[in-house]
Amino acid sequence: MKNRYKGTVYACFVGYIVQAIINNFAPLLFLTFQDSYGIPLAKITFLVTFNFLFQLAVDLIAAVVIDKIGYRVAAVAAHVFAAVGLVSMAFLPELTPDPFAGLMISVVIYALGGGLLEVLISPIVEACPTDNKEAAMSLLHSFYCWGHVGVVLLSTLFFTTVGIGHWKVLAILWAVVPVINAIVFLKVPIVKLLPDEEKGMSIKDLVSVKVFWIFIMLMFCAGSCEQAVSQWASAFAEKGLNISKTLGDLAGPMLFAICMGTSRVLYSKIGEKLQLCKAMVFCGLLCLGSYLMISLSPFPLIGLIGCGVCGFSVGLLWPGTFSLASVGLPRGGTAMFALLALAGDLGCSMGPTLVGRVSAAAGDDLKKGIFAAIVLPVMLLTALWMNRGRKVR
Repeated sequence: MKNRYKGTVYACFVGYIVQAIINNFAPLLFLTFQDSYGIPLAKITFLVTFNFLFQLAVDLIAAVVIDKIGYRVAAVAAHVFAAVGLVSMAFLPELTPDPFAGLMISVVIYALGGGLLEVLISPIVEACPTDNKEAAMSLLHSFYCWGHVGVVLLSTLFFTTVGIGHWKVLAILWAVVPVINAIVFLKVPIVKLLPDEEKGMSIKDLVSVKVFWIFIMLMFCAGSCEQAVSQWASAFAEKGLNISKTLGDLAGPMLFAICMGTSRVLYSKIGEKLQLCKAMVFCGLLCLGSYLMISLSPFPLIGLIGCGVCGFSVGLLWPGTFSLASVGLPRGGTAMFALLALAGDLGCSMGPTLVGRVSAAAGDDLKKGIFAAIVLPVMLLTALWMNRGRKVR
């Protein structure tokens, strides 16, 4: 990588940490919101659902808007929205007649930032003259995992030492991260994904190409394979380690995130020696095996280990799909990255939904829900088979 673009790549790493902050900080405060504002827990948990739904809408709009306003303006705006949303969460619930409305407004603001970041960061790194695009993309996406772990650990440490009653101070402190990174994005060099004389494919062009739908299927499966287990990891931690729900909420998702981040860093180190499609097939098979570990083992601890294996197996799928699409459709442009992010987010919502509905139909048997979700890695492997033989950088 040329030295002048190292700052750009590092800023993108922090961008994914910012996204981890806005996605994972609020859920740590659900019980606090319930106690402080008297909001039913069912309404509070809707904040997470709404956050991701709104980011889906932003993904779609960004496919058209970002090329018009430019990557730099969009990146700075994304970080400003993230910071304002976090600060608003500390004050708006008490300034609005309905505290829940204040929380919802805050979610809208920072979800706008999160949606833009999800669409922007990957193509900015893809455009940088890095030596190994696949390795850079995998390392980039590992920072969301480390951000997730950092948010949970540092927030828990703050709540334990300072007191959860001072959570508003922590919200403002977390907002400092996007503020600083917004300033960095004002200064670092940003390369266009395509040269000025070359126009990227439109949405109409993309949807008319068969291989694009293979990449959409891959990204959908990447998101669904990941979240189908990740969203239920706390339950497996509670049973596997025989710990409280509070500790399970920390241990399960953190184990998953650490394993996922580790696989992404590992690929960034040895990826040059591997063929990306083959590595993704291996990950798909490993994911399938982890689902079987979770759903068929009679021992809760084995189920928890299966969650960790699943985290490791899905680590390469999301960034790997971006890399495959960049090579398969080199003129895909921002629209392609935006639509892939949209497909991934749809998968993130559909995976847990499938597990939850099957589990409920089977008398709240979570193992049966996970077993039914085996169809997801099977779909992933099918899409990889359909993409066989295509050129990969």
